[in-house]
Amino acid sequence: MARYTGPRWKLSRRLGISLSGTGKELKRPYPPGQHGPGQRKKLSEYGLQLQEKQKLRHMYGINEKQFRRTFVKANKIKGVVGENFMILLESRLDNLVYRLGLARTRPQARQLVTHGHITVNGKKVNIPSYQVTPGDIIGVREKSRNLSIIKESLEERAYLPDYLTFNEQSMEGTYTRLPERSELPAEINEKLIVEFYSR
Repeated sequence: MARYTGPRWKLSRRLGISLSGTGKELKRPYPPGQHGPGQRKKLSEYGLQLQEKQKLRHMYGINEKQFRRTFVKANKIKGVVGENFMILLESRLDNLVYRLGLARTRPQARQLVTHGHITVNGKKVNIPSYQVTPGDIIGVREKSRNLSIIKESLEERAYLPDYLTFNEQSMEGTYTRLPERSELPAEINEKLIVEFYSR
């Protein structure tokens, strides 16, 4: 699958958000390149919609085709399309592994999943886009519990979202409920993404 493998700090500065979640990339709060420190160009309505879509897509590390497919799925669910879309993205296995603090970043969480270190309801799942449903238990395989990456990430975890619970002893987390909009990334304006795909 064609995933973005270029410089992530440059991309973070271009989009104006921290893709790693640490905020270190935004020490220089202007776009990269020779003309970056100058005034930002005023974006058209389409440009704003596209930028918002790219922000969310790169935040979750998804390619365009998969991102579009998730939007179509969200469109078929009752309720507000933009919120449904963000909830579907938040319910991805790789994202929830990151939210539980088992990985420092989403790319690292994705790698843990693809390498077979993560289980869902006791069964090994190696698909990062796997949709976790409320009540599912996300755990670390017994063989992988001593991995230094996981231990260090858990030590550095700043906070655990209210829609997740985590048991330190069994190294298992439960997806207790669907997140509310207020618990999802505040820097994203999902209405612009809905407008982009509704053209």
